[in-house]
Amino acid sequence: MQPITDTNELISLCKRWEQAEFITVDTEFLRDNTYYPKLCLVQVADDDGAHAIDPLAEGLDLQPLLDLFANEKVLKVLHACRQDMEIFYLLMNDLPKPVFDTQVAAMVCGFGDSVGYETLVTKIAKAQLDKSARYTDWSKRPLSDTQLNYALGDVTYLRTIYRRLSAELQATGREAWVDEEMAVLRDTNLYWIAPEDAWQRLKVRTNKPRFLGLLQELAAWRERQAQERDLPRNRVAKDETLFEIAAHPPRDETALDRIRGIPKGFSRSRAGKSMLEALEAGMNIPDKDLPHIERAKPRPATPPMADLLKVLLKIKSQQAKVAARMVASSQEIEAWAAEPETTDIKAMHGWRYKIFGADAVKLMEGDLGLTARNGDIDVVELLADDEDLDEGSHDGQED
Repeated sequence: MQPITDTNELISLCKRWEQAEFITVDTEFLRDNTYYPKLCLVQVADDDGAHAIDPLAEGLDLQPLLDLFANEKVLKVLHACRQDMEIFYLLMNDLPKPVFDTQVAAMVCGFGDSVGYETLVTKIAKAQLDKSARYTDWSKRPLSDTQLNYALGDVTYLRTIYRRLSAELQATGREAWVDEEMAVLRDTNLYWIAPEDAWQRLKVRTNKPRFLGLLQELAAWRERQAQERDLPRNRVAKDETLFEIAAHPPRDETALDRIRGIPKGFSRSRAGKSMLEALEAGMNIPDKDLPHIERAKPRPATPPMADLLKVLLKIKSQQAKVAARMVASSQEIEAWAAEPETTDIKAMHGWRYKIFGADAVKLMEGDLGLTARNGDIDVVELLADDEDLDEGSHDGQED
């Protein structure tokens, strides 16, 4: 068992895969010591077999494979594909298409929230994965048979899983539900951070404009350094260091070197000089152009209605055989309970409304109730007030 290391062999395989209705795809990569994921292996399978492609092989040109991923006639099937999509986006400056994510499909088909590949292999393919190579170093060569067997298992069973889930989606008419979620994963903004936007990912505790302006420039500096040097962000500078510098900006090289988290002599390095330039840029931002954070108004304690809505969501999701998280998140439920009149929630639209939203509105309006019966919770329609009164007066009459 040998991975593909020759471009001509890869070209031949890609020509074969071009004729397939679908291919299954997975990757092995490392990211512990780099900013960008280091691609170490690509696994691809069709009905005629599975192959591992070695992107680290000297002289191997991956372009035929990337062209295949861009071929809209061939469906690419992956599981929990977000990290894989990021890797391919960096290689292609585009995203593979079309793509089918079996984790998303499994959630639509009632296998639970964020269901793992191993679970689907057990439940659908009726097989067991060998997990012994899961945490090995995929960059070392040669790869062992154990590693390759593990890697190929990630695409071999995926064929059976895809066919089962695809058939179930067709039978239930839920293909559009998956398409809606896949559209989110096709947003290229998920896979690239512009340096000038990097500060927005930081958890700050103050809304002081000048602090935020300095932090914006420092975070952009760190992001560029991490990208240029291919290092994790915290290897360039930790978040806490950026916060300290933005809160107490040093005026010169000596003051910069005194800051905790800054190595001795850093200010005299090229990176140190560029950091000081970023600080100067932050200090020179006009007051009117300084960034700010819109602080959300303190929300009152979660209404008891939120707890009822969560119970209803669980019941309705189980009945519909769809993961509750696909329908509504806890945060959405709590916001909705606090402002019942809002329509700016996914559960008020489309298939989510049919499954849960319509009954959630009834529950909040008092037209639906939850009751305990035989150790379980039932959903019951409630009578209008005038019907209740009529029925109560009738029950009180003597014969």
